[in-house]
Amino acid sequence: MSQIAQHQPHHYLEDFQGIVTGVLLVALAIQFFRAAGLITGGTTGLAFLLHYSLQIEYGMTLFLINLPFYWFAIERMGWEFAIKTFCSVALLSWLSELMKNWLPLGHLDPFFAAIMGGLLAGVGILMLIRHKSSLAGVTVLALFLQQRFGWRAGKVQLGFDLMILTLGFFLVPRDLLLYSLVGAVALNAVIWVNHKPGRYMGM
Repeated sequence: MSQIAQHQPHHYLEDFQGIVTGVLLVALAIQFFRAAGLITGGTTGLAFLLHYSLQIEYGMTLFLINLPFYWFAIERMGWEFAIKTFCSVALLSWLSELMKNWLPLGHLDPFFAAIMGGLLAGVGILMLIRHKSSLAGVTVLALFLQQRFGWRAGKVQLGFDLMILTLGFFLVPRDLLLYSLVGAVALNAVIWVNHKPGRYMGM
């Protein structure tokens, strides 16, 4: 029992596999959201709003938005976390553009896209968290607040997501905004239920 409870860090190959898989799942979720005209929360949602309103490339927008958060990641979470996070965001920015060609989708049912996209993104982000990485932005802050004050990361992120969705009220049709809210709840439910301090021993 004591051996199971010991803190055993992931091998770097395990980190590589976990991070790449997590990013691929999030990139697939982004493709679902984009095909249905939905948005999500955090910096990915802000990138969606800029992408829709200004018709600029989503991947590069996402990468640039996250730049200010790396300093916070270094200061609060350490260099290892910050470097892994930078690589995760850079990979997601690249894959989110490639995914348009790899998986060209017509219009998706928005309810299906919200649920499936939210679950995929939630699992992907959870994998990143468990390999000491993130998609920067709000996730970094949510993890810090959980670490420092014991606030549940899923609840914190949901609060910020609701703010992004409120901004979307002015740019996204009302029905799609409602479906986007469903997707945000699905995403954060995965993190809320599955990421609890002290439960996971493999970090």
